[in-house]
Amino acid sequence: MIESWGTQTNLWFYYTNERPPLWIVPAWPIATLSIDRITRALSYFLPNNKPRLYRILFWSTFAIFYLLMLFFVTPTFNKSYTVLAILLCTLLIFTSTDFRTSWLIFIAGTGLGYFLELWGTTRQCWTYYTFQTPPLFAVLAHGMAAFAFWRTGLLIKLVIQKLQSYLARITREAAEG
Repeated sequence: MIESWGTQTNLWFYYTNERPPLWIVPAWPIATLSIDRITRALSYFLPNNKPRLYRILFWSTFAIFYLLMLFFVTPTFNKSYTVLAILLCTLLIFTSTDFRTSWLIFIAGTGLGYFLELWGTTRQCWTYYTFQTPPLFAVLAHGMAAFAFWRTGLLIKLVIQKLQSYLARITREAAEG
């Protein structure tokens, strides 16, 4: 979805002119695994007993990201993909409750994203409409993508738990009677 949004709205393009190229799709799950490992390391080394600190870090980091996103996507405000991306980011940010994990995942995704973006843009595998190598927003967008993947995973787990509970209740009721 992320790749389709960016390439369909011409925020970036790949050297193959595909929208998006098939070779980029497997890169996201691999990056997600790496981000998970980085997040676990950060979680181990950073204090867990400072909820106020993580709330401040979360809101300041995500506010900066959100403002940079709005500025970066300004040329595509008239595109439905951009409107959906903005709405999705808004929903994910404002419904988050685990500020520490959210912030750690964002930082891990951003850290990995810097190196991925630097590699890809300086080798002209992909190019942003700004022609920066890389633009700050693109680096931070990796943090947002990691956060979105994590939140989606939590939602899927919740749906599975609810479904299992429902099926167990139906099975129990059928057995009783």
